[in-house]
Amino acid sequence: MQLVRQKGKSPVKRHRPVSVVLAALLAATVTSACASETVGGGTGAPGGPARPAAGQQGGAAPQAGPARALGTYAEDLKRKQAARAVAAKKWGLAKTPLAAPEPPKVKPRITTRKGFEVRDDEGLPPVFTTVPTKEKIVFLTMDDGAEKDPALLRMMTELDIPYSAFLSDYVINDDYGYFKQMQKRGVTISNHTLNHRYLPGLSYAEQKREICGQQEKILKNYGKRPTLFRPPYGNYNRDTLVVAKACGITAVPLWSAEAFADHMEWREWDRDLHPGDIVLTHFRGEGDWKGTMPDMIRLVMKTITDKGYAVAKLEDYV
Repeated sequence: MQLVRQKGKSPVKRHRPVSVVLAALLAATVTSACASETVGGGTGAPGGPARPAAGQQGGAAPQAGPARALGTYAEDLKRKQAARAVAAKKWGLAKTPLAAPEPPKVKPRITTRKGFEVRDDEGLPPVFTTVPTKEKIVFLTMDDGAEKDPALLRMMTELDIPYSAFLSDYVINDDYGYFKQMQKRGVTISNHTLNHRYLPGLSYAEQKREICGQQEKILKNYGKRPTLFRPPYGNYNRDTLVVAKACGITAVPLWSAEAFADHMEWREWDRDLHPGDIVLTHFRGEGDWKGTMPDMIRLVMKTITDKGYAVAKLEDYV
């Protein structure tokens, strides 16, 4: 099946920006600290345990609670954003990327997007372009693996922007180590077939070799079989999904928008981002498009940040 542009409009719900949430968390922390100084009518050093008032018996030492946890999270978020602001200036971003909210404790239930179904697809991995969420977040994914730019590794690490890599063996087998470095920095390595062939034109056995063969390559070089798979060009048929499931794949994320070094391309009718959208880009350089991978990151992050979105980690939701 070929990826097609849908003509349904998804409502976008507005949510409080991270800065408002951060302020609220910090306020809660301050209020909690003030209360701890006067509990039971006693006095004490700021930030320390309260002393009992005259004639009162001292109680048990106060325990760390929700307010302390919220304060720790808020301070950690503030510290990370300060470092991200410095990195954004260093790498020439127009704005500091927004911080994503904490991931959900329970991942959302994902189903195949309407219009992307195949015959008798019950029990097969869902095919989708957007993750169900009300948060103003999107997910950045990179395909293939032809360009191995060391600057990209440094840039994404310093900016602390999560992304996912869907790799094809025929373009990464000259330097598995580059993507090993990426994996050590927290990037999940996922399946994009051995040779990036048009899967609906292949037999079941040929598709199995492309998909399951790449599962084994990734296991050998990166220590774990992927659970996510993206078919080349976004094209698939029922055999593709049956094979993918047999090889250990649980989900097939496609995309809603695509980023290049000099422009964005949109697959939705309104040419906009929506909560949970998956953004595609590629490991490409100046030999393939008009700019470097850092140029692409500057453009896609300007688009995402200008629209009030943060980048979250796909594997935290799928």
